[in-house]
Amino acid sequence: MIWSSASLAPIDALWFFLASCFLVAFSAHKISTRVPKTRETSGVYGLYQDIIRYGKTKQDLKRADWLRVFDVPKRWFWHFYAVSVGWNGFLLALYVTSIYPGQSAPSWLTWTVDVVTGVPGTDGGAPQLSAVLLQLLLCLHSLRRLLECLFVSVFSDGVIHVVQYAFGLGYYVLLGLTVLSSDRMGRGTDTLLSQLDCTRVAGVGLFIGASWLQHQSIVLLARLRTGKSGSVETLAHRVPKGGWFELVSCPHYFAELLIYISFSLVFGGHSLTWWLVVLYVLFNQALAGQLCHDLYISKFKLYPKHRRAFIPYVL
Repeated sequence: MIWSSASLAPIDALWFFLASCFLVAFSAHKISTRVPKTRETSGVYGLYQDIIRYGKTKQDLKRADWLRVFDVPKRWFWHFYAVSVGWNGFLLALYVTSIYPGQSAPSWLTWTVDVVTGVPGTDGGAPQLSAVLLQLLLCLHSLRRLLECLFVSVFSDGVIHVVQYAFGLGYYVLLGLTVLSSDRMGRGTDTLLSQLDCTRVAGVGLFIGASWLQHQSIVLLARLRTGKSGSVETLAHRVPKGGWFELVSCPHYFAELLIYISFSLVFGGHSLTWWLVVLYVLFNQALAGQLCHDLYISKFKLYPKHRRAFIPYVL
């Protein structure tokens, strides 16, 4: 949806809802740090903490035994990116072939986009270069993250909640549908090449830079557990150093935010839908970054005081 639209499309309302949920969760976490220790044993508090935390931020959490039934390994993160590569690669192939005369998307996919946009499909309007670029960048991002999970990252025995796991599997499916929805709601009459402008070029440039920052940060995290030979020496958590870790505790989360800002720029910077996605990522990564930051401060007495959680000099 573009900014001038009078009401939110269903897909916009969904992203606004998700962003609001994580804003509430982030705010609740900030407030919970002032909760008396006696309240930490309550069932509601324990369930809330169990759902928002994962990996290292969950290891020292006091939890009821029944909550552990819902744990799945954090190393299953690679499943998210495998689903994304397959699904969004499939959508990219469909989109590219649909540009040619006589080709169209499957009826089930057209119906799904009709529902999430509230805009019936038509044969009019030129396809958007932004949609092609963004679907391609999303595939590249997911492929890189998949390879990093499989061949770079060193996972401990950390866990995630099965709700987080299910959400993660559906998240990249929703992203792919969001690309198609944005294309549906923004089609015009310009040809593909005429749609290329400085904003979209800047978006691609930001994507490349943010992807490199995220990769560099993940490599530095992996080296905390490996020796010079590359073999794993420990699964213990250590103070990350080097690169943007000198500014923030979680530069890989900051890079994730920049990547989604680049997606919004690729769509010309005027798509309300993609700014709502950016808003969701902001609050989601703020919560995850703050949890990691709090853990580092509590675990390491000499942890650098000037570091922020995930946005340099801000948060």
